[in-house]
Amino acid sequence: MAALLHGIGYCLEEAAASLRRQRASVALSVLTIAAAFLVLGGFLLAAVNLDRAVSSWSAAAEFSVYLRDDITQEQRVALTEMLESQPVVASREYVSKADAALRFRRDFPDVAAGLADLPDNPLPASIEVRLDAAKADGAAIEALARQLQLAGGVADVRFDRRWLERLGRIAGAVRWAGWVLGAILLAAAVLTVATVVRLTLHTRRDEVEIMQLMGAPIGLLRGPLVVEGLLQGGAGAVVALGGLYAVFALVRGQLATALGPASAGLSIGFLPAGALVLLVLGGMAIGCAGGYLAARQVR
Repeated sequence: MAALLHGIGYCLEEAAASLRRQRASVALSVLTIAAAFLVLGGFLLAAVNLDRAVSSWSAAAEFSVYLRDDITQEQRVALTEMLESQPVVASREYVSKADAALRFRRDFPDVAAGLADLPDNPLPASIEVRLDAAKADGAAIEALARQLQLAGGVADVRFDRRWLERLGRIAGAVRWAGWVLGAILLAAAVLTVATVVRLTLHTRRDEVEIMQLMGAPIGLLRGPLVVEGLLQGGAGAVVALGGLYAVFALVRGQLATALGPASAGLSIGFLPAGALVLLVLGGMAIGCAGGYLAARQVR
């Protein structure tokens, strides 16, 4: 155990000394890794927030049934009975014209100022319908949408699930694009780390040859090189996450300013802690791989 701890300490000391000696080359390597993880993290952040938006909006009203102003009581009763008979309907809420105006003023205060100048409230009454996720398959939802569109007293039906499905596909495409582009950049980062570590090996070639003549184990010769790559990879990932959070905070602040009170409904958040840990560990693994590629020259 003492020999193992001594070997680890030696590898850390030699790696730290090498990082100090080659600041410019190490900075290039760290920035290359940071750029790769910044791109990968940016795509993952976009995909995570798109997934959050889809989950949040899926729990909201999926059907908005807008009613005609001249709807009769019989048509209203028939519409209510139709919704009650549908197994895919979890709940419904009637929104009067006055309630619709109040919501519009609350969510869009700048635009809603013009409503007071109109002689009549132009916003229609509606019924907001929430679906039972366990029973709401595509065929049943399409059938309900057609029934509502043909029902008497209905002016229009807004069906959220169609664009939510498109948004989900967009999130998946963003995620895959991030993995593909990130993989290309990470491969470049591995080669950059390997090149920098080879420079270290070149500067220490006399020391390594002497240690080989003295019978030093191969692990003690390669260890500092692998640890040096590992430290570069971890540093690059941390730099990338710091830059990503700064960009995220800036964009979130601009969105809050632009959207005003309407931004309160946006579920925008940073990457979860588990993803952050995995990215840092991934950076260390990338650096370790680059260091190992360079260390294989020591035989």
